Amino acid sequence: MRKVAVAGGGAAGMMAAIAAAQSGAQVSLFEKNEKLGKKIYITGKGRCNVTNDCEMDRLFESVVSNPRFLYSAFYGFTNQDMMEFLEKSGCRLKTERGGRVFPVSDHASDVTAALSRELKRLGVAVYLQEPVSSLWLENGELRGVVTGKDEKRGLDGAGGQRRRAADAVIVATGGLSYPTTGSTGDGYRFAREAGHTVTALRPALVPFETAEAADEDLQGLSLRNIEATVRDGKKEIYREFGEMLFTHYGVSGPVLLSASSYAARLIEKRPLTLSLDLKPALSDEQLDARILRDFAAAQNRQFKNALGQLFPARLIPVIVRRSGIHPDKPVHAVTREERAALRDVTKHFTLTLTRLRGYSEAIITQGGVSVKEINPSTMESKLVKGLYFAGEVLDLDAVTGGFNLQIAWSCGRLAGRNAGEGC
Repeated sequence: MRKVAVAGGGAAGMMAAIAAAQSGAQVSLFEKNEKLGKKIYITGKGRCNVTNDCEMDRLFESVVSNPRFLYSAFYGFTNQDMMEFLEKSGCRLKTERGGRVFPVSDHASDVTAALSRELKRLGVAVYLQEPVSSLWLENGELRGVVTGKDEKRGLDGAGGQRRRAADAVIVATGGLSYPTTGSTGDGYRFAREAGHTVTALRPALVPFETAEAADEDLQGLSLRNIEATVRDGKKEIYREFGEMLFTHYGVSGPVLLSASSYAARLIEKRPLTLSLDLKPALSDEQLDARILRDFAAAQNRQFKNALGQLFPARLIPVIVRRSGIHPDKPVHAVTREERAALRDVTKHFTLTLTRLRGYSEAIITQGGVSVKEINPSTMESKLVKGLYFAGEVLDLDAVTGGFNLQIAWSCGRLAGRNAGEGC
Protein backbone atom coordinates (compact mmCIF):
# COMPACT_ATOMS: atom_id res chain seq x y z
CA MET A 1 0.00 0.00 0.00
CA ARG A 2 1.11 3.55 -0.66
CA LYS A 3 2.13 5.26 2.59
CA VAL A 4 1.06 8.83 3.36
CA ALA A 5 2.19 10.85 6.39
CA VAL A 6 0.18 13.90 7.44
CA ALA A 7 1.81 16.53 9.64
CA GLY A 8 -0.84 18.34 11.68
CA GLY A 9 -4.21 17.21 12.99
CA GLY A 10 -6.22 20.37 12.42
CA ALA A 11 -8.96 20.98 9.86
CA ALA A 12 -6.79 20.61 6.76
CA GLY A 13 -4.79 17.72 8.21
CA MET A 14 -7.79 15.64 9.24
CA MET A 15 -9.50 16.16 5.91
CA ALA A 16 -6.27 15.32 4.05
CA ALA A 17 -5.88 12.11 6.05
CA ILE A 18 -9.48 11.12 5.33
CA ALA A 19 -9.11 11.76 1.60
CA ALA A 20 -5.80 9.88 1.39
CA ALA A 21 -7.31 6.89 3.20
CA GLN A 22 -10.34 6.94 0.90
CA SER A 23 -7.87 6.72 -2.00
CA GLY A 24 -6.57 3.43 -0.62
CA ALA A 25 -3.40 4.66 1.07
CA GLN A 26 -2.02 3.63 4.45
CA VAL A 27 -2.20 6.90 6.36
CA SER A 28 -0.44 8.11 9.51
CA LEU A 29 -1.55 11.39 11.08
CA PHE A 30 0.87 13.10 13.49
CA GLU A 31 -0.39 15.76 15.91
CA LYS A 32 1.72 17.53 18.55
CA ASN A 33 -1.25 18.20 20.88
CA GLU A 34 -3.08 15.79 23.14
CA LYS A 35 -6.14 15.88 20.88
CA LEU A 36 -7.07 16.55 17.27
CA GLY A 37 -8.59 19.80 16.01
CA LYS A 38 -7.55 21.96 18.95
CA LYS A 39 -8.02 25.17 16.99
CA ILE A 40 -11.42 23.99 15.72
CA TYR A 41 -12.63 23.95 19.32
CA ILE A 42 -12.18 27.71 19.67
CA THR A 43 -13.36 28.86 16.23
CA GLY A 44 -16.62 30.76 16.09
CA LYS A 45 -16.43 31.34 19.87
CA GLY A 46 -16.55 27.61 20.43
CA ARG A 47 -19.38 27.02 17.95
CA CYS A 48 -17.22 26.44 14.83
CA ASN A 49 -18.36 28.30 11.72
CA VAL A 50 -17.57 25.31 9.47
CA THR A 51 -18.23 26.97 6.10
CA ASN A 52 -20.50 29.44 4.33
CA ASP A 53 -23.63 28.39 2.45
CA CYS A 54 -23.07 30.78 -0.46
CA GLU A 55 -22.72 30.67 -4.23
CA MET A 56 -19.30 29.85 -5.67
CA ASP A 57 -18.78 33.42 -6.87
CA ARG A 58 -19.02 34.73 -3.32
CA LEU A 59 -16.70 32.00 -2.11
CA PHE A 60 -13.96 33.25 -4.41
CA GLU A 61 -14.75 36.94 -3.72
CA SER A 62 -14.26 36.30 0.01
CA VAL A 63 -10.68 35.10 -0.46
CA VAL A 64 -8.18 37.92 0.11
CA SER A 65 -4.92 36.30 -1.02
CA ASN A 66 -4.56 34.25 -4.22
CA PRO A 67 -8.21 33.32 -4.88
CA ARG A 68 -7.51 31.98 -8.39
CA PHE A 69 -5.14 29.38 -6.97
CA LEU A 70 -8.16 27.77 -5.27
CA TYR A 71 -10.14 27.04 -8.44
CA SER A 72 -9.45 23.28 -8.47
CA ALA A 73 -9.67 22.96 -4.69
CA PHE A 74 -13.00 24.77 -4.33
CA TYR A 75 -14.67 23.10 -7.30
CA GLY A 76 -13.22 19.71 -6.33
CA PHE A 77 -14.74 19.91 -2.85
CA THR A 78 -17.29 22.70 -2.48
CA ASN A 79 -18.95 24.23 0.55
CA GLN A 80 -22.01 22.10 -0.24
CA ASP A 81 -19.82 18.99 -0.36
CA MET A 82 -18.45 19.83 3.08
CA MET A 83 -21.91 20.32 4.52
CA GLU A 84 -23.03 16.99 3.07
CA PHE A 85 -19.90 15.28 4.44
CA LEU A 86 -20.56 16.48 7.99
CA GLU A 87 -24.26 15.65 7.87
CA LYS A 88 -23.48 12.10 6.69
CA SER A 89 -20.85 11.83 9.43
CA GLY A 90 -23.44 12.59 12.11
CA CYS A 91 -22.94 16.32 12.61
CA ARG A 92 -26.21 18.12 11.89
CA LEU A 93 -25.85 21.68 10.62
CA LYS A 94 -27.77 24.95 10.52
CA THR A 95 -27.32 28.14 8.51
CA GLU A 96 -27.44 31.54 10.17
CA ARG A 97 -27.29 35.17 9.05
CA GLY A 98 -24.72 35.85 6.35
CA GLY A 99 -24.70 32.21 5.24
CA ARG A 100 -22.62 31.13 8.24
CA VAL A 101 -22.94 27.39 8.87
CA PHE A 102 -22.72 25.95 12.41
CA PRO A 103 -23.45 22.63 14.11
CA VAL A 104 -27.06 22.51 15.30
CA SER A 105 -25.70 21.83 18.79
CA ASP A 106 -23.53 24.99 18.73
CA HIS A 107 -20.66 22.75 19.88
CA ALA A 108 -17.44 22.79 17.87
CA SER A 109 -16.60 19.41 19.41
CA ASP A 110 -19.29 17.84 17.21
CA VAL A 111 -17.30 18.80 14.11
CA THR A 112 -14.09 17.28 15.45
CA ALA A 113 -15.98 14.19 16.59
CA ALA A 114 -17.43 13.66 13.10
CA LEU A 115 -13.99 13.91 11.51
CA SER A 116 -12.48 11.63 14.16
CA ARG A 117 -15.13 8.98 13.53
CA GLU A 118 -14.32 9.03 9.84
CA LEU A 119 -10.57 8.74 10.54
CA LYS A 120 -11.22 5.71 12.73
CA ARG A 121 -13.59 4.11 10.22
CA LEU A 122 -10.97 4.43 7.48
CA GLY A 123 -8.20 3.00 9.65
CA VAL A 124 -6.02 6.10 9.83
CA ALA A 125 -3.25 5.68 12.41
CA VAL A 126 -3.44 8.77 14.66
CA TYR A 127 -0.38 9.65 16.74
CA LEU A 128 -1.16 12.25 19.42
CA GLN A 129 1.57 14.22 21.22
CA GLU A 130 3.86 13.12 18.41
CA PRO A 131 5.04 16.22 16.54
CA VAL A 132 6.73 16.11 13.17
CA SER A 133 10.10 17.72 13.87
CA SER A 134 11.35 17.78 10.27
CA LEU A 135 10.95 16.34 6.81
CA TRP A 136 13.11 13.33 6.00
CA LEU A 137 14.98 14.43 2.89
CA GLU A 138 17.95 12.69 1.28
CA ASN A 139 19.73 14.25 -1.68
CA GLY A 140 16.69 16.45 -2.29
CA GLU A 141 14.30 13.49 -2.36
CA LEU A 142 11.51 13.02 0.14
CA ARG A 143 11.74 9.84 2.19
CA GLY A 144 9.19 10.62 4.91
CA VAL A 145 9.12 12.55 8.18
CA VAL A 146 11.05 12.66 11.44
CA THR A 147 8.82 12.67 14.54
CA GLY A 148 9.42 13.14 18.25
CA LYS A 149 10.77 15.87 20.49
CA ASP A 150 13.95 14.54 22.10
CA GLU A 151 16.79 15.42 19.75
CA LYS A 152 19.45 14.55 22.36
CA ARG A 153 18.68 10.83 22.10
CA GLY A 154 19.20 10.88 18.36
CA LEU A 155 17.24 9.41 15.51
CA ASP A 156 15.50 6.10 16.13
CA GLY A 157 16.71 6.02 19.74
CA ALA A 158 14.39 4.78 22.47
CA GLY A 159 12.09 7.61 23.38
CA GLY A 160 13.84 9.94 20.93
CA GLN A 161 13.15 10.93 17.36
CA ARG A 162 12.04 8.45 14.75
CA ARG A 163 12.28 8.33 10.98
CA ARG A 164 8.97 7.32 9.48
CA ALA A 165 9.06 6.33 5.83
CA ALA A 166 6.35 7.63 3.53
CA ASP A 167 5.73 7.84 -0.21
CA ALA A 168 4.02 11.20 0.29
CA VAL A 169 3.93 13.80 3.06
CA ILE A 170 1.20 16.40 3.55
CA VAL A 171 2.18 19.45 5.59
CA ALA A 172 -0.92 20.85 7.29
CA THR A 173 0.61 22.43 10.39
CA GLY A 174 -1.31 25.71 10.33
CA GLY A 175 0.14 29.18 10.73
CA LEU A 176 1.18 31.34 13.68
CA SER A 177 -2.23 32.45 14.98
CA TYR A 178 -3.39 31.22 18.39
CA PRO A 179 0.02 29.71 19.29
CA THR A 180 -1.51 28.07 22.38
CA THR A 181 -3.21 25.61 19.99
CA GLY A 182 0.17 24.46 18.69
CA SER A 183 0.41 26.82 15.72
CA THR A 184 4.07 27.71 16.01
CA GLY A 185 5.07 27.95 12.37
CA ASP A 186 6.67 24.49 12.01
CA GLY A 187 5.36 24.13 8.47
CA TYR A 188 7.15 27.27 7.32
CA ARG A 189 10.44 25.78 8.52
CA PHE A 190 9.69 22.49 6.75
CA ALA A 191 8.94 24.41 3.56
CA ARG A 192 12.14 26.45 3.71
CA GLU A 193 14.21 23.32 4.39
CA ALA A 194 12.71 21.83 1.22
CA GLY A 195 13.71 24.92 -0.77
CA HIS A 196 10.36 26.71 -0.76
CA THR A 197 9.73 30.44 -0.47
CA VAL A 198 7.66 31.64 2.49
CA THR A 199 6.07 35.03 1.92
CA ALA A 200 5.90 37.75 4.60
CA LEU A 201 3.83 36.59 7.58
CA ARG A 202 1.31 38.79 9.41
CA PRO A 203 -1.55 38.32 11.86
CA ALA A 204 -4.90 38.55 10.06
CA LEU A 205 -8.57 38.61 11.06
CA VAL A 206 -7.30 40.46 14.09
CA PRO A 207 -8.43 43.58 16.02
CA PHE A 208 -7.01 47.06 15.41
CA GLU A 209 -5.44 49.48 17.85
CA THR A 210 -6.41 53.15 17.47
CA ALA A 211 -4.58 56.41 18.14
CA GLU A 212 -7.49 57.93 20.03
CA ALA A 213 -7.46 57.42 23.77
CA ALA A 214 -9.70 54.55 24.82
CA ASP A 215 -13.03 56.03 25.87
CA GLU A 216 -14.48 54.37 28.94
CA ASP A 217 -17.97 55.09 27.62
CA LEU A 218 -17.28 52.92 24.56
CA GLN A 219 -15.28 50.01 25.95
CA GLY A 220 -17.20 46.80 25.37
CA LEU A 221 -19.91 48.51 23.31
CA SER A 222 -21.09 46.41 20.37
CA LEU A 223 -22.81 48.04 17.40
CA ARG A 224 -24.86 46.31 14.72
CA ASN A 225 -25.80 47.48 11.25
CA ILE A 226 -22.95 49.93 10.79
CA GLU A 227 -20.87 50.50 7.68
CA ALA A 228 -17.09 50.61 8.14
CA THR A 229 -14.78 52.17 5.56
CA VAL A 230 -10.98 52.00 5.82
CA ARG A 231 -8.94 54.49 3.81
CA ASP A 232 -5.27 54.95 3.07
CA GLY A 233 -5.26 58.70 2.58
CA LYS A 234 -8.03 59.27 0.02
CA LYS A 235 -7.90 55.71 -1.33
CA GLU A 236 -10.63 53.40 -0.10
CA ILE A 237 -9.24 49.93 0.64
CA TYR A 238 -12.22 48.34 2.40
CA ARG A 239 -15.93 48.95 2.91
CA GLU A 240 -18.38 46.58 4.56
CA PHE A 241 -21.67 46.49 6.46
CA GLY A 242 -22.00 44.54 9.70
CA GLU A 243 -21.14 44.38 13.40
CA MET A 244 -18.28 45.89 15.36
CA LEU A 245 -16.99 46.16 18.91
CA PHE A 246 -15.17 48.95 20.78
CA THR A 247 -12.36 47.69 23.02
CA HIS A 248 -9.97 49.22 25.56
CA TYR A 249 -7.27 49.36 22.87
CA GLY A 250 -9.27 50.07 19.71
CA VAL A 251 -11.86 48.26 17.58
CA SER A 252 -12.81 44.67 16.80
CA GLY A 253 -15.84 42.64 15.72
CA PRO A 254 -16.58 40.78 12.45
CA VAL A 255 -16.54 43.77 10.10
CA LEU A 256 -13.22 45.06 11.49
CA LEU A 257 -11.59 41.63 11.64
CA SER A 258 -12.23 41.22 7.93
CA ALA A 259 -10.88 44.74 7.31
CA SER A 260 -7.59 43.76 8.96
CA SER A 261 -6.79 41.31 6.15
CA TYR A 262 -7.01 44.10 3.57
CA ALA A 263 -5.15 46.59 5.76
CA ALA A 264 -2.36 44.34 7.06
CA ARG A 265 0.35 45.31 4.58
CA LEU A 266 -0.45 49.02 4.51
CA ILE A 267 -0.75 49.60 8.24
CA GLU A 268 2.84 48.40 8.68
CA LYS A 269 3.88 51.52 6.75
CA ARG A 270 1.51 54.20 8.05
CA PRO A 271 -1.72 54.78 10.01
CA LEU A 272 -5.04 54.34 8.24
CA THR A 273 -8.41 56.06 8.70
CA LEU A 274 -11.54 54.25 9.82
CA SER A 275 -14.85 55.98 9.10
CA LEU A 276 -18.01 54.56 10.63
CA ASP A 277 -21.45 55.28 9.24
CA LEU A 278 -23.66 54.66 12.28
CA LYS A 279 -26.86 55.00 10.23
CA PRO A 280 -26.02 53.56 6.79
CA ALA A 281 -29.66 52.88 5.93
CA LEU A 282 -30.42 56.64 6.00
CA SER A 283 -29.24 59.23 3.49
CA ASP A 284 -28.10 62.63 4.81
CA GLU A 285 -31.54 64.05 4.05
CA GLN A 286 -33.36 61.16 5.70
CA LEU A 287 -31.14 61.38 8.77
CA ASP A 288 -31.74 65.12 9.06
CA ALA A 289 -35.50 64.52 8.88
CA ARG A 290 -35.18 61.83 11.55
CA ILE A 291 -33.23 64.18 13.83
CA LEU A 292 -35.88 66.90 13.36
CA ARG A 293 -38.65 64.44 14.31
CA ASP A 294 -36.80 63.34 17.43
CA PHE A 295 -36.08 66.94 18.41
CA ALA A 296 -39.71 67.93 17.87
CA ALA A 297 -40.77 65.22 20.30
CA ALA A 298 -38.25 66.42 22.89
CA GLN A 299 -37.96 70.11 22.18
CA ASN A 300 -37.76 71.18 25.81
CA ARG A 301 -35.11 68.65 26.79
CA GLN A 302 -31.40 69.22 26.96
CA PHE A 303 -29.47 68.05 23.90
CA LYS A 304 -27.72 65.26 25.81
CA ASN A 305 -31.12 63.81 26.79
CA ALA A 306 -32.70 63.93 23.34
CA LEU A 307 -30.64 61.31 21.51
CA GLY A 308 -31.98 58.12 23.08
CA GLN A 309 -33.91 57.11 19.97
CA LEU A 310 -30.87 57.48 17.72
CA PHE A 311 -28.01 55.93 19.68
CA PRO A 312 -27.27 53.41 22.44
CA ALA A 313 -26.98 55.13 25.83
CA ARG A 314 -23.23 54.50 26.12
CA LEU A 315 -22.55 56.07 22.73
CA ILE A 316 -24.45 59.30 23.45
CA PRO A 317 -21.79 61.10 25.57
CA VAL A 318 -19.19 60.48 22.84
CA ILE A 319 -21.53 61.71 20.09
CA VAL A 320 -22.29 64.83 22.13
CA ARG A 321 -18.60 65.59 22.60
CA ARG A 322 -17.77 65.01 18.94
CA SER A 323 -20.69 67.13 17.71
CA GLY A 324 -19.40 70.22 19.53
CA ILE A 325 -22.92 71.00 20.77
CA HIS A 326 -23.16 71.91 24.46
CA PRO A 327 -24.74 68.93 26.26
CA ASP A 328 -27.08 71.18 28.30
CA LYS A 329 -28.34 73.21 25.35
CA PRO A 330 -32.14 73.01 24.93
CA VAL A 331 -33.07 71.05 21.82
CA HIS A 332 -35.25 73.89 20.48
CA ALA A 333 -32.14 76.12 20.48
CA VAL A 334 -29.96 73.76 18.41
CA THR A 335 -29.10 75.57 15.17
CA ARG A 336 -29.20 74.24 11.63
CA GLU A 337 -25.38 74.26 11.53
CA GLU A 338 -25.19 72.32 14.79
CA ARG A 339 -27.69 69.80 13.45
CA ALA A 340 -25.45 69.39 10.40
CA ALA A 341 -22.51 68.70 12.74
CA LEU A 342 -24.54 66.00 14.50
CA ARG A 343 -25.45 64.48 11.15
CA ASP A 344 -21.79 64.53 10.08
CA VAL A 345 -20.48 62.77 13.17
CA THR A 346 -23.21 60.15 12.77
CA LYS A 347 -22.34 59.42 9.15
CA HIS A 348 -18.57 59.88 9.56
CA PHE A 349 -17.46 58.73 13.00
CA THR A 350 -13.70 58.60 12.41
CA LEU A 351 -10.85 56.85 14.19
CA THR A 352 -7.16 56.47 13.35
CA LEU A 353 -5.99 52.88 12.99
CA THR A 354 -2.37 52.55 14.08
CA ARG A 355 -1.53 48.85 14.16
CA LEU A 356 -2.87 45.31 14.33
CA ARG A 357 -2.94 43.23 17.48
CA GLY A 358 -0.67 40.17 17.68
CA TYR A 359 -0.88 36.51 16.73
CA SER A 360 -2.36 35.55 20.10
CA GLU A 361 -5.55 37.39 19.06
CA ALA A 362 -5.42 36.66 15.33
CA ILE A 363 -7.82 34.11 13.88
CA ILE A 364 -5.49 33.32 10.97
CA THR A 365 -2.07 34.09 9.51
CA GLN A 366 -1.65 36.06 6.30
CA GLY A 367 1.22 34.89 4.12
CA GLY A 368 2.84 31.47 3.97
CA VAL A 369 4.28 28.98 1.51
CA SER A 370 4.28 30.66 -1.90
CA VAL A 371 1.49 29.24 -4.05
CA LYS A 372 3.66 29.88 -7.12
CA GLU A 373 5.65 26.83 -6.03
CA ILE A 374 2.60 24.60 -5.51
CA ASN A 375 0.57 22.80 -8.21
CA PRO A 376 -2.98 24.13 -7.74
CA SER A 377 -4.49 21.00 -9.31
CA THR A 378 -2.89 18.64 -6.79
CA MET A 379 -1.42 20.72 -3.91
CA GLU A 380 1.92 19.02 -4.59
CA SER A 381 5.19 20.91 -4.39
CA LYS A 382 6.70 21.84 -7.74
CA LEU A 383 10.14 21.47 -6.13
CA VAL A 384 9.96 18.18 -4.21
CA LYS A 385 8.03 15.19 -5.54
CA GLY A 386 5.64 13.67 -3.02
CA LEU A 387 5.49 16.77 -0.79
CA TYR A 388 2.07 18.39 -0.43
CA PHE A 389 0.79 21.42 1.47
CA ALA A 390 -2.72 22.24 2.69
CA GLY A 391 -4.52 24.89 4.74
CA GLU A 392 -3.23 27.90 6.61
CA VAL A 393 0.44 27.05 6.02
CA LEU A 394 -0.10 28.24 2.42
CA ASP A 395 -0.29 31.89 1.36
CA LEU A 396 -4.09 31.82 1.35
CA ASP A 397 -6.55 33.71 3.55
CA ALA A 398 -10.11 34.97 3.49
CA VAL A 399 -12.53 37.18 5.42
CA THR A 400 -14.66 35.96 8.32
CA GLY A 401 -17.74 33.84 7.76
CA GLY A 402 -16.48 30.25 7.43
CA PHE A 403 -14.36 30.90 4.34
CA ASN A 404 -10.98 30.11 5.90
CA LEU A 405 -12.16 26.75 7.12
CA GLN A 406 -13.52 26.02 3.65
CA ILE A 407 -10.02 26.72 2.28
CA ALA A 408 -8.68 24.16 4.76
CA TRP A 409 -11.31 21.53 3.87
CA SER A 410 -10.93 21.98 0.12
CA CYS A 411 -7.11 22.09 0.08
CA GLY A 412 -6.89 19.17 2.49
CA ARG A 413 -9.24 17.09 0.39
CA LEU A 414 -7.32 17.82 -2.81
CA ALA A 415 -3.91 17.18 -1.24
CA GLY A 416 -5.04 13.97 0.44
CA ARG A 417 -6.64 12.51 -2.66
CA ASN A 418 -3.61 13.16 -4.84
CA ALA A 419 -1.10 12.09 -2.22
CA GLY A 420 -3.04 8.85 -1.77
CA GLU A 421 -3.24 8.14 -5.47
CA GLY A 422 0.32 9.22 -6.17
CA CYS A 423 -0.68 11.98 -8.59
